[in-house]
Amino acid sequence: MSTDDQRRDQGMSVRREVLGDEHVDRANANITEVTRDFQDFITRYAWGDIWSRPGLDRRLRSTVTITALIAHGHWDELGMHLRAALLNGLTQEEVSEIILQSGVYCGVPAANSAFQIAQQVFKAAPEDV
Repeated sequence: MSTDDQRRDQGMSVRREVLGDEHVDRANANITEVTRDFQDFITRYAWGDIWSRPGLDRRLRSTVTITALIAHGHWDELGMHLRAALLNGLTQEEVSEIILQSGVYCGVPAANSAFQIAQQVFKAAPEDV
């Protein structure tokens, strides 16, 4: 069993690997007294516990996350996780297939919004991802 400090350290490491230092540094710089406990919670729980589990690789975790974000219309988070999916080894073609598949189960308007965000992410992505 891990301590909170160990989970926080593990979570911060995974969060940086998946989302990139620039994003994490920006998020940390924007922490306020209002958001401090929430940021600590997601670092320990989402990244330190869930994203650190051995049962799924990061490509599959990204796939599940993208689908859930599309299903719930969480557009602000989707771009960040599409970039993370590319860093986690998914190709642009695979991401497009995930969005297409999501259109059947999450709705065509949701997939349409997701494709618009994906196009922006793909356009800004480095050539090597």
